[in-house]
Amino acid sequence: MENNRSSFGSNFGFLMAAIGSAVGLGNIWGFPYKMGRSGGFTFLLVYLLLAVFVGLIIMVSELALGRMTRMSPIDAYQAVSKKYKWIGWLAIAAPFLVMTFYAVLGGYVLQYMSLNLAELSFDLSNIYGQQITGAATFSAMLANPFGCFFFTLLFMLICMVIVMGGVSGGIERFNKIGMPALAAMLVVVIVRSLTLPNAAEGLKFMFVPGYAIKGGFIDQAPDLISVLGTAGGQMFFSLSLAMGAILTYGSYLGREENLVNNSITIVFADTVIAIMAGIAVIPAAVANGINNGIPVNEIALNGPKLLFVTLQDVFSHMGHAGPLFGLIFYLLVLLAAISSAISLMEAIGAHWIDKDLQAGKGDNRKKITINVSILITAAALIVAVDGLGSNHIHPAALLGIQGSVPDFIADWLDFMDCWSEGIAMPLGAMLMALMIGWERSPKLILDEVGHGNHSSFFAKFYTLCIRYVAPVVMAFVLAGQMIGFFGGPDILWYALSFAALAGFAFFTINGREKEE
Repeated sequence: MENNRSSFGSNFGFLMAAIGSAVGLGNIWGFPYKMGRSGGFTFLLVYLLLAVFVGLIIMVSELALGRMTRMSPIDAYQAVSKKYKWIGWLAIAAPFLVMTFYAVLGGYVLQYMSLNLAELSFDLSNIYGQQITGAATFSAMLANPFGCFFFTLLFMLICMVIVMGGVSGGIERFNKIGMPALAAMLVVVIVRSLTLPNAAEGLKFMFVPGYAIKGGFIDQAPDLISVLGTAGGQMFFSLSLAMGAILTYGSYLGREENLVNNSITIVFADTVIAIMAGIAVIPAAVANGINNGIPVNEIALNGPKLLFVTLQDVFSHMGHAGPLFGLIFYLLVLLAAISSAISLMEAIGAHWIDKDLQAGKGDNRKKITINVSILITAAALIVAVDGLGSNHIHPAALLGIQGSVPDFIADWLDFMDCWSEGIAMPLGAMLMALMIGWERSPKLILDEVGHGNHSSFFAKFYTLCIRYVAPVVMAFVLAGQMIGFFGGPDILWYALSFAALAGFAFFTINGREKEE
């Protein structure tokens, strides 16, 4: 099968594809709004620590597992550990669930791109006799289920065509052009954001410890565990970890590639772009709010409103140049969304593409990609028409629950996000760390990374993190995510998370498989 499988044409192409997988809505949308929700600098600090001590370690592990086995996630985990082969199914379920709402958000971005292009071409404010505001636009968009689903379908068609082109001919080619273009457009938006009056207040919110409270943006600091859960979920979502994508891309890598250097490059580039996205978005949102007399504690710095209401208002208040900057911004968001979506679709379809190759049926990539796209689109339909809960078909409404409801049933987007980013991804990462650190051996990955020769410093650092740091941190992240989605007594979720960790650890260490 190895000779027939797809591969990247160059290490640069792989890096652009892997960075593209990491750089998505998680960076441009998720990172700024979760930073806004979690108090600014505290979130940034926790995120950076997690990226070094957990994200980098899981990234190296996934790339090594992929290259070692030359298989898709399901088969790769089965080849390494019969006991933990079901982690591969988690690594397929997570990207599928993510794509059900990711495609809808991609459709939203397409709509906003079209809006700014139309405003640039036809001056819609003159046609409608009033300025187009972000809030009015967002409400009108959510109230139009047909329009939401149409643009979701259009987004999926774009992604499907790219994935059908293959690893080097489709995914790699798109990212070689898309990633440099995204970086260039991001710089343009940052320059405009930082030249707005009062933009410095947004920078202080991001980079000055405690300024979120001192500046009046939030009333009280979020607790550390909540920040840890939010930052951990964001890290996995942003870096495309525990979603099968990085493992799948690793299976297309040549033996000569340096996995540690590549992992460092991907994590560093993703983190830099996430921070750049924060600089592009948060100062502009803060400046726009202050300049228009909105109290700082009422400025929308979190949730979908940050991207689709607050930012659209920023562009609307820029005068004639606003639609141009709006078009550039939403185009870069679209490129980021596509680059991540195609990696998730590749991770889902790779298992069945490999099965057909093994069975001698040839490369059925196009047929399998079409089938995967149809399944995702069908599941995304309910998320699209739900309108973030505004159309009263969300899970709580269907269950007849009224009043205050937990986040995970407030709308279909949060429902899908709960079971993917909230449960499947941190649980899958925790199990992978236990599998490698205790059931098998860190040497399994270290030998693949260094072809039998690896630096003593990295070997010690990797062993410490994969055995102790990653499993414990992921248990905290899992607890934090469940607190955020389900609510209720915090101690209950801590207890359940650490009970799961203890149970899986006991299961792992007892009956440990011997390395072959």
